[in-house]
Amino acid sequence: MTEPTSITMLPAAPLHALEIWSNPQAVATRIEKALGFALPVMNRSAGNDAITLLRYEPTVWLVEGDVAVIADTLGDDGALTAIGGGIVRMRLAGPHWRDLLLEGGFFDTSAAAFPAGATAATVIDHVGVRLWAESDDACIAYVPASYALSLHHFWDEALPLLGA
Repeated sequence: MTEPTSITMLPAAPLHALEIWSNPQAVATRIEKALGFALPVMNRSAGNDAITLLRYEPTVWLVEGDVAVIADTLGDDGALTAIGGGIVRMRLAGPHWRDLLLEGGFFDTSAAAFPAGATAATVIDHVGVRLWAESDDACIAYVPASYALSLHHFWDEALPLLGA
């Protein structure tokens, strides 16, 4: 039997906004050397067991995990700003998670357009939300804390309509 689609509020995690201000290629090269992997390109993610970077903007990444290596490497070429207090993470998992994202939002959630590892910034029910296709079976939504309970309720109400 297929597991039902679920919406899970995840525990708080260290979240930071990484901005690169000057000489982005040189800074990216330094960070890549320190982390052991390249900064992800637009609308993609990269990471290891300690840290995940999600790219939504040309010179800004959402960083989840231990940022010590980045902080030590960045210098005066950018900023690493803690934003975890203002963001709630929700995992949408199961066979209808892609359909659930279309409730209140509109973008191509197909596996071809939004594959595992992809990121997207979109509006759902009039609020900016960041998304990360964590795997083929799950997505993490980064939601403003002031909206998290309302969006969770909104999606809970939509699940039965999807046959989930």
